[in-house]
Amino acid sequence: MRGINGVMKKALGDMEFTAGGGAINWFPGHMAAAIRAIRHRLKLADMVIEVRDSRIPLSSANQDLQPHLSSKRRVIALNKKDLANSNIMNKWVDFFDSCNQDCIPINAHSKSSVRKLLELVEFKLKEAISREPTLLVMVVGVPNVGKSALINSIHQIASERFPVQEKRKRATVGPLPGVTQDIAGYKIAHQPSIYVLDTPGVLVPSIQDTETGLKLALAGSVKDEVVGEERIAQYLLAVLNSRRTPLHWRRHLNNRRMEGIQYEPEERHRFNLNDLQPKRRAPPNKSDAVYVEDLVTEVQCALYTTLSEFDGNVEDENGLESLIEVQFEALQKAMKVSHMAAEARLRVSKKLLTLFRAGKLGQFILDDVPITKIS
Repeated sequence: MRGINGVMKKALGDMEFTAGGGAINWFPGHMAAAIRAIRHRLKLADMVIEVRDSRIPLSSANQDLQPHLSSKRRVIALNKKDLANSNIMNKWVDFFDSCNQDCIPINAHSKSSVRKLLELVEFKLKEAISREPTLLVMVVGVPNVGKSALINSIHQIASERFPVQEKRKRATVGPLPGVTQDIAGYKIAHQPSIYVLDTPGVLVPSIQDTETGLKLALAGSVKDEVVGEERIAQYLLAVLNSRRTPLHWRRHLNNRRMEGIQYEPEERHRFNLNDLQPKRRAPPNKSDAVYVEDLVTEVQCALYTTLSEFDGNVEDENGLESLIEVQFEALQKAMKVSHMAAEARLRVSKKLLTLFRAGKLGQFILDDVPITKIS
């Protein structure tokens, strides 16, 4: 990881994720008010569902809230499990189990997955349900981990269980962090009455560890313009290279090459990669699906070729930096971004990040499983 740290230090300089201005002021004013409201309502909550991103099980935890959350009944829902390496995810579940912390990987857009979460919540509340007529479950998490999507799925399940209930208001869902900027209550069950509180995503005012901040940015919990797409893409390439991930794509690339590229390069596709949203990660028709698949193949081939031909050391910051520069050029060609186009590197970065966040480059977990327990 020495290479990554060196490259990030050069690329980011003295940039810090702080609330006090500094190089980057990224802590929106509504978050401070939201944190105060969340802390107040936590006192009333019978249980907390803490939603985290499966790709960053530790980095997506709000450390300022952990002392408050650890004193409550809590289930950690590792959302977006479809984007995470399942083998490593099992190790994370074992880790949380060793810490006596309930944890369950979920896909907030899958009703069957959310039902399993609700079954766990109801089981853990069984004792309290026998004593209390009204129970409060609070959903918390940093921006863009899928809290509102989870709330919406819970509403759909609740409406199936209790069709005579009053019409429920859907939580607002968007592709950008910070869409939900208020705290609202939703009734999901009768006898006893169970209410779920959805809360806005809140980050800590200061992230001292730059790589933690970059992981949050790569996962979309910090808005791209705060850090810059090029910086985030550079970090992504540093991670892929340090892990030698492109070298593992060889077999897949050989199979795709044997099939041949199926779309005409000169054909103009109206499909926008930004449409690869969590709820619909597939293009709307076969032609666009082939276009995306072949684009992914070209991108993976470019990264595989540049890494396999690299005769330097990716653990050395200078070597890793030079490799990344070569890869940006290769990606620009693979994505057919004109060398004369203004902001060509920015366009390459945006496309690369979109493919990664949609899971098109594979399943990843960026955090390492701790060797020792975390208090």
